[in-house]
Amino acid sequence: MARIAGVDLPKNKRGEIGLTYIYGIGPSTAKFILDKNSIDRNKKVNDWNDDELNAIRNTITEELKVEGALRSEVQMSIKRLLDIACYRGLRHRKGLPVRGQRTRTNSRTRKGKRKTVAGKKKAPKK
Repeated sequence: MARIAGVDLPKNKRGEIGLTYIYGIGPSTAKFILDKNSIDRNKKVNDWNDDELNAIRNTITEELKVEGALRSEVQMSIKRLLDIACYRGLRHRKGLPVRGQRTRTNSRTRKGKRKTVAGKKKAPKK
């Protein structure tokens, strides 16, 4: 089992897919890492030998910010926006979309489950 940056990589997946299980590494970064260390992208994670694994580990620790360090940096950035009370910070505080999406119909992911509000009652006819 390959363990990089505190994450167990899935054994049966291709290298470029397996690396994306690490927070902060997407498909393009995974390809960059494998190409830099001249490792075949289609090689399975459990087929990597110790030298290849150490080369990947070294590349990630030296050149990239991943997992805990990256998560804390993102949280600090959001906290900074909240502290200076800018528009984006206020949107974070209210739990609304931050990047200009419409909120009249969509944005259920940020707003949560619908809270139904009762409609107006019709006035009785005289």
